[in-house]
Amino acid sequence: MREHVDANSDAVVATVVRVEGSGYRRPGARMVIKLDGDSRGAVTAGCLEDSVVEAARQTIVDGRARVHTYDLRDDDADVWGLGLGCNGVVDILVEPLDASFTAALDALNAKRPVTVLTAVSSRDPAIDIGDRTVLGPDTATTARAPLPDAVTESVRSRLTDAGDGVAVTVDIETAGGDVRVFANHLTPTPDVLLFGSQADVNPVASLAARAGFRVRVATARGARADAERFPAAANVRSTRPNDLDTLVEAPAHTYAVLMSHNFLDDRLALESLLDTDIPHIGVLGPRSRFRELHEAMDRPLDPADDARIAAPCGLDLGGDEPTAIGFSIVSELLAVHNDRDGGRLAEGSGPIHARPEIA
Repeated sequence: MREHVDANSDAVVATVVRVEGSGYRRPGARMVIKLDGDSRGAVTAGCLEDSVVEAARQTIVDGRARVHTYDLRDDDADVWGLGLGCNGVVDILVEPLDASFTAALDALNAKRPVTVLTAVSSRDPAIDIGDRTVLGPDTATTARAPLPDAVTESVRSRLTDAGDGVAVTVDIETAGGDVRVFANHLTPTPDVLLFGSQADVNPVASLAARAGFRVRVATARGARADAERFPAAANVRSTRPNDLDTLVEAPAHTYAVLMSHNFLDDRLALESLLDTDIPHIGVLGPRSRFRELHEAMDRPLDPADDARIAAPCGLDLGGDEPTAIGFSIVSELLAVHNDRDGGRLAEGSGPIHARPEIA
């Protein structure tokens, strides 16, 4: 998104703001669309993308933000739900990708979470669809036409118990008419720090990047740190294992995997990372190797250390090919990042995704 904002290019962003019933993507899912129809991201499994692209072209032409509603429940051939099976109603906000996103993008780039409040329906003549306020960690910053303070404070008070991952619509009564506000708490893109230089780093890097992580690769000093060797990585660095902690930019948003295949390097790297507040450190290799590594460490492991070390890392998916191992490791990273156990969906009950409740 940032490159489009900086270049002031003709592009729009489509955002799922409400789902009634079930849907492939949940509120907060986004898709950036350019004038030529080229897009990045997704708001559905693909069933509505052509329609959203057409809506995007209309917004690019006139600059107006609009909410488009797609009913996927009806199987009649003349409506959106033909055989799609999503069984839900999806509201998608289509708006210009302009400087109004700068405040949120700046905060996320600085690894600070923000909550973005955007009007998606309004009967108040003083408030238009697309009016927005960005709530930072300490103060409220504004972008585009800001929402009135009374609306902002009303929404903020109702989000108190909604949780960090909130992406919900909130209905507010104003003196001028009812307003619906989409409240979306955004967190920085999580980092995956991979320590290693062998070929098995690439499947993990590629899958992690596709899953939404920013991938960083660190090779031990003396190993090749050429960026072209790891095309999915945002950056590649060479470092001493005991200096790995210096590469951790935002501990709360960083996950690490040690896969150097060198016993001493992994031990030093682990000791270094334990001096940070990284929530998850995966260590490749069998349990017996980690026991030996643990015994050779210069520091004892306390219960908090044990809770964030995964050794061996990965979920039990079976298979021993590099790509299968990559799936196993990245699946665990996703489960940890989303605070899930990684079990089979078929064995659960209720909705797959939590529905945040607001006051």
